[in-house]
Amino acid sequence: MVLKSAPSSARSATAQALYKIVHEGQSLTRSTRSLAERIDDPRDRAFAQSCIYGVLRHYYSLQALLDQLLKKPLRRKDADIEALLLSGLYQIKLMNVPAHAAVSSNVEAARSLNKSWACGLVNAVLRKASAQPLTLERDRTTHFEHPSWLVERLQVDYPDDWESILNANNEHPPMTLRVNRLQSSRADYLAALGDTNLPAEPTRFSDDGVLLTHSSPVAQLPGFEQGLFSVQDEAAQLATGLLELEPGQRVLDACAAPGGKTTHILERVENAVELLALDLDAGRLEDVKANFARLGLSCSTLAADATDIDTWWDGKYFDRILLDAPCSASGIIRRHPDIRFHRSPEDIAELADRQRKLLASMWSVLAPGGTLLYVTCSVFPAENDAVIAHLAEATADASVDILDIAWARRTKFGCQILPGDHGMDGFYYARLSKGHPAI
Repeated sequence: MVLKSAPSSARSATAQALYKIVHEGQSLTRSTRSLAERIDDPRDRAFAQSCIYGVLRHYYSLQALLDQLLKKPLRRKDADIEALLLSGLYQIKLMNVPAHAAVSSNVEAARSLNKSWACGLVNAVLRKASAQPLTLERDRTTHFEHPSWLVERLQVDYPDDWESILNANNEHPPMTLRVNRLQSSRADYLAALGDTNLPAEPTRFSDDGVLLTHSSPVAQLPGFEQGLFSVQDEAAQLATGLLELEPGQRVLDACAAPGGKTTHILERVENAVELLALDLDAGRLEDVKANFARLGLSCSTLAADATDIDTWWDGKYFDRILLDAPCSASGIIRRHPDIRFHRSPEDIAELADRQRKLLASMWSVLAPGGTLLYVTCSVFPAENDAVIAHLAEATADASVDILDIAWARRTKFGCQILPGDHGMDGFYYARLSKGHPAI
């Protein structure tokens, strides 16, 4: 198999990426993008990426296994060698790479990391691992592959579902597409996939979604460059339907990047709304614009802090506001396994404070009779119902719409999709309507 022949350079790049993710806080997205700069062969890049994702998903079990195999812990300055050993263990135990290939390639990778002294250690540890029937187990001692604080918080918030959430977080997510209805119908695109021997089926709840039976490189799918589709989980696709859009409305996407929901809004109403895509990060807005160009869409964009209204608002109220608020991303760990290393208990309170400020600011620019849709990809009630409750209880003209829908669990103020529900990512939705002033 191709994955078994990746050279030592792919192994060393894997180790360095893992080191930066776990120990320096670099995002998985940025780390995997950097692989293209270091690994020319796309097959070797695929190997490295698969290994990085796998180690992050099984990190705690792999670390427990490594602790058994080492005579003493490695020094902090040799965390790159620890990352190399973890990836080597993953290759042997879960990627089915032949032991001799994994051992020899990772020994060479240690040398390319300028750690020649570690060659003997890597050789001994991986040979020992391959010779012993050691298994990886998700159990309480390895925190179900999550940090203990996250497990404990889920146990409190979801006493009946915490274990299923953790298990779903460790699964490989499905590859879901959103067909650009301005360029193709879903039926036609499903036929195009069938013509290229890529089996797929329509999603259950999104009118525009397509679920691939097997994941495939995006660029190899029919019509990518022509803008026929975007990659987007079905749960994220459901936002635009809840906005109840109509042509001619003035719409604000308050935290627009990376632009998946922004482009879906434009596709659903055929560019027939006055849409402003706002985001704090100017660089990420450039990615949004690139998606506009590929999909044949356009709207106004602006880099600004949504809470600093005086710097960007022109005084004209919005009929619809989508607030896809920055959050812990605890509902999409299966797609971004690095999240479990980049969050702390303190983050949740800080994020909730930011969310409350964003929601209050957006409420002040919503037109009477208008609708605001609050969205997070979090499962924590502190970022979801508690944020909505804060506004609803303090704002006389705010009413919360009842969202009793088939694809989510109803909460007091909105609805929650837990990771794995109907095969979807974890998302929260709440819809608020603004009353007209009393006459």
